Formats: sequence, structure tokens, C-alpha cells
Amino acid sequence: MNDDQKPFRAKREAGNRSSRSEVERPDWQKRVAVAPDPLKAKSPVIPDAITANDLPLQVRVQLKTLTEENAERVARHLAMVGLLIDQDPELAHAHAMAAVSRAARIGLVHEFAGSTAYAVGDYALAIRELLTHRRISGSNEQIALIVDSERGMGRPDRALEAGRAVDRAKISAEARVNLAIAMSGARLDRNEPDLALVELEIPELNPAKVFEYSVPLFIAYAECLRELKRDAEAKKWDDLATRAERQFEMNDKPDEEKFEIIEEIEIPVLSDRPKTERADGERKPRPSLDEVRKSRNTFGGAGHQGGNKFGNTNNSSRENKGGGRGKFGGSRGR
Repeated sequence: MNDDQKPFRAKREAGNRSSRSEVERPDWQKRVAVAPDPLKAKSPVIPDAITANDLPLQVRVQLKTLTEENAERVARHLAMVGLLIDQDPELAHAHAMAAVSRAARIGLVHEFAGSTAYAVGDYALAIRELLTHRRISGSNEQIALIVDSERGMGRPDRALEAGRAVDRAKISAEARVNLAIAMSGARLDRNEPDLALVELEIPELNPAKVFEYSVPLFIAYAECLRELKRDAEAKKWDDLATRAERQFEMNDKPDEEKFEIIEEIEIPVLSDRPKTERADGERKPRPSLDEVRKSRNTFGGAGHQGGNKFGNTNNSSRENKGGGRGKFGGSRGR
């Protein structure tokens, strides 16, 4: 192509480039760093001794879509949840929410957040996080927590509606028991003890086949019978629960005592975190890692994740009264 055939192009003036740089960029081109929010809660500190390996493998594999560094950090936060949930549920919840902020697309972290929110009594947040977990994972293993959280908000009708929407044949036996106890509690909230008893009459209510999750079911059944003034029958189921609980406790005892030396690690606390004070002004010490390790268990959901503290929600507890004396079926709202 000769010079005559080249397309005409206007010559740039010497000052064009500098004058163009002085023109203000449109808003969509601006790249401004987001200012830090001083009101945003800081992530709780994790002891150096806690690693991702403290989280069960079946839970860690669910974080594989994250970057290696982020997966490590999230796993350590979740491991702290498992260590602290019984001793300091508020701090455990803070770790769970820190994991959510780093891995919001992972259903597992929402399950942890929902379970810890339930533990600290934030039922609205528990429902939101557990529904998010169900939407992402498709699992209904934590439906009992959703039902009981609805009860905690004083909505037994919505609790019953949520429970009826689940196909019980597609959840584990333990989840079915938890759901039956929660549904029974909702019936008691509505002052329907006869229907509360019916909610508990499921195949797992079988004295001939007893599992650990049978104990809270037997207790809940006895409570409903007592509500109906059927005290003799209630005593029978209370005795069954007591014998089963004692048997499981014996089975859990080792044949011989074993001593294990565990390094004691102090759990660090952020400087701006409110310190726990007792009424007499003496500061309450935070439990050592040695103490909390004694109650360690797999955390993160029953059934599809191998069982955890919130998979069975510590149903062997006999603190509350109502359709069941564990986390589910208490006298909430009555």
C-alpha cells in the first residue's frame, strides 16, 4: 500500500496527551479503596497451635473450592467452634461468623453459624443461616433446629409448618427423632398435649431397639404422658430412659484408665472484646485448651457429616421441661 492509499488520520498535537490526562475520569472508572469500617466486628484470634488438621477430614474436604490460604483460615475458625461450643458459645459463634465472612458460598459454614446462633439464643439468625445452608447443600438434617428456632421466636404455627414440609424418609433416624421432639414442643406451645404425644409416636420410639438418640425421645414421651395425667405410663418411659442412659455411659467408659499429656494453650482474646466479669468484680478466667479438648467432638452436622454436637443438640440434657428436656421440645413460649 503506497502513501496515496493510506487512510487519512489527523495528527496529534503535542499537548493532547497531557491535556487528556487532566480530564476527570467518569465514576465507573474510579478505583477507590473501601474505607475500613470501625464498627465491623474483628475476627477472633486463633491460637497458633490450632490447625486445619483439628477439623475432621470429611468437613475439611468441603472447603476445597477455596484458595489454600483461605481454606486453612476457615478450617481453623471452624475447629475453634468445635472446641468452644460447650464452654463459650458466644466466642464459638464469633468464630463461626468469621468463617462465613471468608467463605459465604460454602454451605457448611452457614450450618456452623446457624447452629452456634441457636446455641446463643439468636433464633432469627439461626433460621436465616440454616435455611441458607439447606439452600446450598440440599440437606434437611438440621430441620429440628429450624423448627425449634421458630418456637424460640414464639411462632409455633410456623414451626409446625416448617416441620411438615420435610420428607422424613429422606433424613437420618437421629434427625427424625430431633424433629419429632421439636414438633412435640410446638404442640405443647399451642396447649395441645394429646397431639404432642402423637408427634412422638414414630418408629424410633421402640424400647426393643435403643440408640443414644432414643434417650431424649423416651424422656419427651414421658413428659407428654405426664401432661396428660398418665403418670404410671410416664414413670415407665422415664425408667427406660434412665436405664438406657446409664448403659450408654458404661459403654463409653474405657476398660482401663489412660493418661494423655496435652499442652495447655491460652486462647487469646481481642483487646477490645468485653471481658467477662463476675458479680463480685473478679474476672472469670477463660477455660484452657486442655479443658475444652475434653469435650471435643465432631462438629458440623449429623448424618451427611458424621454427627456433631448440634446434630443431636446434646439431647441427653435434662434441664428444660416440656415436650423434651434437651435443646428441643422445652417449655419455650408456654
